[in-house]
Amino acid sequence: MTKEPARILVVGGGYVGMYTALRLQRRLKKELRRARDGNGGVEITVLGPEPYMTYQPFLPEAAAGSISPRHVVVPLRRVLPHCRVLVGEAKAVDHARRVVTAETPATGEAGAGPVELPYDELVLAPGSVSRALPVPGLADHGIGFKTIEEAIGLRNHVLEQLDIASSTRDPGIRAAALTFVFVGGGYAGVEALAELEDMARYACRYYHNIRPRDQKWILVEAADRILPEVGGALGRYAVRELRGRNIDVRLRTRLESCANRVAVLSDGSRHPCRTLVWTAGVKPHPVLAATDLPRDDRGRLRCTARLRVEGTEHVWAAGDAAAVPDLAAEDAPRTGGVGDGEGEPARMCAPNAQHALRQARVLADNLVASLRGEELGEYRHALAGSVASLGLHKGVAHVYGRKLKGYPAWWLHRMYHLNRMPTANRKTRILAEWTLAGLFKREIVSLGSLEHPRAEFELAAGTDRRPRGS
Repeated sequence: MTKEPARILVVGGGYVGMYTALRLQRRLKKELRRARDGNGGVEITVLGPEPYMTYQPFLPEAAAGSISPRHVVVPLRRVLPHCRVLVGEAKAVDHARRVVTAETPATGEAGAGPVELPYDELVLAPGSVSRALPVPGLADHGIGFKTIEEAIGLRNHVLEQLDIASSTRDPGIRAAALTFVFVGGGYAGVEALAELEDMARYACRYYHNIRPRDQKWILVEAADRILPEVGGALGRYAVRELRGRNIDVRLRTRLESCANRVAVLSDGSRHPCRTLVWTAGVKPHPVLAATDLPRDDRGRLRCTARLRVEGTEHVWAAGDAAAVPDLAAEDAPRTGGVGDGEGEPARMCAPNAQHALRQARVLADNLVASLRGEELGEYRHALAGSVASLGLHKGVAHVYGRKLKGYPAWWLHRMYHLNRMPTANRKTRILAEWTLAGLFKREIVSLGSLEHPRAEFELAAGTDRRPRGS
């Protein structure tokens, strides 16, 4: 008689999901082999909305054209050959029945419904989604910046605005096309704005009637500083650096409305614009609300330091979806420096890449220990610091108590993230692209047609549905 293998289901193909599955397949080689032979063991299934993992810290450089979009993503099936990779979206978790309800590409076909995926051990790492506030016009005109598709779409959009401004005689249309508003002063907003402003300023040399000073870049932040992770001093330096490039940084300011493509700010100013990028925070994935598992007041799963969901068995979580106690901060309270440098340390781990990578390792090791009846370990990690890019050859960094700015910080930012990029294949390709970028001019081609690949054929067939003036 054949023995049924233990079923491990990893929900989420992002940073935590991929690294957890990668470590599980390395630690459970014998068990995976027994499952293939029909002699018990384990089976690992990874459920994610895309067949790849996106390394989000490189999205700004991909948007600016410094890195090819293909090299910012890691194919899950290539790095997880011993796991079953299932493309789909988790919709609900019924832990009482040990099943996850999911929608896959096949469920969109006529007569197909959601599928139920049974499990013995569940790893919940669906990540987060953009936190969109009820701002009038935001849903209609806002652009997010969490996926590779959004990054490339934004690049094409910015270059398209330069084309519009160059080809119109209407001063209102031209001004709106050359106004770019970014809401959110964290990593995503600051790095995206800085890289794209660099790209757009460089692109102006190829337009006969557009100068860099004609562009209007605005960064809106509700707090009194930007990049709080690098500390107050470096945050103030970043503001001076951006303002020195004629970027309008507005602190203690909120977006009140963007209806009719007019950004109305809380300071009373109005800015007609055709580009509004929303990076003002994230929230846990909606699937967490469709579970019978305990959550905190922010919607994250309440977890123990062993990365088990609190009060349950056989459910594990990490990353943005999990509220994990920060034992290192409790043991050694910060008195300044890395992080915000002020006040008491947070009781929960910050939702960043440093914690995500290390939590994935501990989670996988604990899951293996649980299967083998061994003792579980606790997650404990003190942050080494923070790095941020402010465009080509510009950056800020606060690492191991040392503060860097300008070129050294930018170089450290690149080296740090290159080291964290999964697979030698992607590391080599990115390094080659950076090397070639130093020898040749920046690429400023817009491939907006990628977003509507059938538009040309529909035009020829007389059924053109391309959006106008997008």
